[in-house]
Amino acid sequence: MTDVKAPAGPLGTNPVATAPAGARTAADVVTPEVVAQLTRDVVGSGRTANHSPFTGEKLADLPESTPGDVAETYERARAAQRVWAAVPVRTRTAVLLRFHDLLLERQAEVLDLIQLETGKARLHAHEEVQAVALAARHYGRRGAAYLRPRRHTGVVPVLTKATELRHPRGVVGQIAPWNYPLELSVGDALPAFVAGNAVVMKPDTETALTALWARDLLIEAGLDAGVFQVVLGEGPVVGPEVVRHADYVSFTGSTRTGREVAQGAAARLVGVSLELGGKNPLLVLHDADIERAAAGAIRSCFSSAGQLCISTERLYVHESVADLFVARFAERARALRLGNSLAYGADMGSLAGPRQLETVVRHVDEAVAKGATVVAGGVARPDIGPLFYEPTILEGVEPPMAVCSEETFGPVVSVYRFTDEDDVIERANATAYGLNASIWSRDGGRAHALAARLRTGTVNINEAYASAYGTVGAPMGGMKDSGLGRRHGSEGILKYTEAQTVAQQRLLPLAPSFGMDDAGYAAFMSRSLRAMKALGLR
Repeated sequence: MTDVKAPAGPLGTNPVATAPAGARTAADVVTPEVVAQLTRDVVGSGRTANHSPFTGEKLADLPESTPGDVAETYERARAAQRVWAAVPVRTRTAVLLRFHDLLLERQAEVLDLIQLETGKARLHAHEEVQAVALAARHYGRRGAAYLRPRRHTGVVPVLTKATELRHPRGVVGQIAPWNYPLELSVGDALPAFVAGNAVVMKPDTETALTALWARDLLIEAGLDAGVFQVVLGEGPVVGPEVVRHADYVSFTGSTRTGREVAQGAAARLVGVSLELGGKNPLLVLHDADIERAAAGAIRSCFSSAGQLCISTERLYVHESVADLFVARFAERARALRLGNSLAYGADMGSLAGPRQLETVVRHVDEAVAKGATVVAGGVARPDIGPLFYEPTILEGVEPPMAVCSEETFGPVVSVYRFTDEDDVIERANATAYGLNASIWSRDGGRAHALAARLRTGTVNINEAYASAYGTVGAPMGGMKDSGLGRRHGSEGILKYTEAQTVAQQRLLPLAPSFGMDDAGYAAFMSRSLRAMKALGLR
């Protein structure tokens, strides 16, 4: 991590959460013994390191994989996958259910790692534990049903028997981001394992310990170590190699890099799922519960310091309630406690890296210079840590301010006022992105009608993002430049499989028989097709 100096200026108003007496430190958590245990299977002839956003100090020295190391890792994964695919599905799902219990029992360990590697508040780190536990339970309980052979009506009922089978793709190459290092690494890998695949994962180096800890816990739960491999290194070096050898690619990250990943996968004719960027809208309608909406907007905008693909960066408020809402929202934002201890109590943590701080400062400073107003925040907090920035609310944001259209990925939200619902839907959709949205209203019917008009993969009514994301039986993903494919539900596991149709013909062939000539057979089939339609066959 390069040194970043927060911009000079007066400190803001947000209070600092007090660390409890005897709070753990990085030295207590990331010991040489822990690092050696977690990295024991990582093939890497080079060395790299990761750092804590809280202080900028190095956390651990880590192996760094070369292209040759990645190829070797895939060879090991392929050998293990052939054995794993032959294991009964119920045995594979049992691993996830054991992992679920171990994760909840030992959550304090991974919460420390998540905080140290991302800088987020502990409650926001716990969101990752919740999400992974939900996915483990869901695919542990439903995985076998998703994968079971399915009967289909044959071309000629009774005479044709058709069955759909699902086979694992092989070795999934997964490139995971830094912002949710538990949920967006192992959380996406769980259904791949249930489907009989192996996974070669490249987590971000700065958050590698969290992903490695999850791998270690899965092995303890019964997963074959060879089925889950990790490679580490710089994205431009290791990332293309992960794509080059994969039978399927799972990527979460920026839209720019996602396009490159998609091109690499397309060149090899392998499938890919992509969850990419967002510039997500939140709509406060005229009949919204203002206190509830203001509290929800705080969660939607400032969880994990806004470094969440599905968090809100554009907030549309009906003119009739805008003054009251903005006052309540700003009051809550200024009261958020900032903190850097490995304990509950802080409402918001740090940005994760220098690039995020630079983007936040650039977007806010440019907007103010061009006429926007800072309603709350707008300043860095170097008194707490090198990458802290206050939760910030802007009004008067207009094109061509960068914050108006570019993804900030930080604790910054722009407030826009509206009077017409048709107009606000058009404005909310006027972006290249389409990942998540939030609507606040006392009228559920109207909110549902508006939700159906939003071009986003998920919409939450009277909640920020957790209600849709946490419903793991339903698909989650983006439209437009926000990605391809879905996680969760049937789509979240079936994407890791190849579909095969096996059809058996009985008694009669699908061809002229019993002395029929071609014309007679064609007439017979025409009558049969009309009869099947009349009988309501599908």
